[in-house]
Amino acid sequence: MKAWKKAAIAVVLVLIFGLWYWFRPDRLFTNVRVDEAMPAPQGAAAALPIESGTFYTILHPTSGTATIYEMADGTRMLRFTNFDTSNGPEVHVYMVAADDAKDVATVERAGFVDLGAIKGNVGDQNYILPGDLDMAKYRAVSIWCKRFSVNFGAAALKPAPASGLE
Repeated sequence: MKAWKKAAIAVVLVLIFGLWYWFRPDRLFTNVRVDEAMPAPQGAAAALPIESGTFYTILHPTSGTATIYEMADGTRMLRFTNFDTSNGPEVHVYMVAADDAKDVATVERAGFVDLGAIKGNVGDQNYILPGDLDMAKYRAVSIWCKRFSVNFGAAALKPAPASGLE
């Protein structure tokens, strides 16, 4: 009987660890701050803001601004400013092929380009966009939890004014 109890305890401990690893509840109480600077312009030309949108909450509180800049060399960069969202497992930044990313079905149905894991859940950060990304098609940004297929928050992108942004 003692061997059975030891085996049961071991199984329960492995199960608890597995559930903790899967859900990562500790991340609900921790923040990862990122404060990336806007890349310095090369030569005389500054980065030009071409599209911008304000993040709003879908499942987890999300706020800040998403702006797409065209750099002097022609590359495009997505920049988050004053960004704040919940932390979680496998949170990624998606460019969504829709006018907005209001729910899970829209993101999954429209399609998306994964820009990679989020650098931090708080602070300013930059993501280089693929050179062949069709900006007429990809009109929204989603903060997406891949592990649970959950949309934390989103920003619909609109043409940005030429001044007033970073």
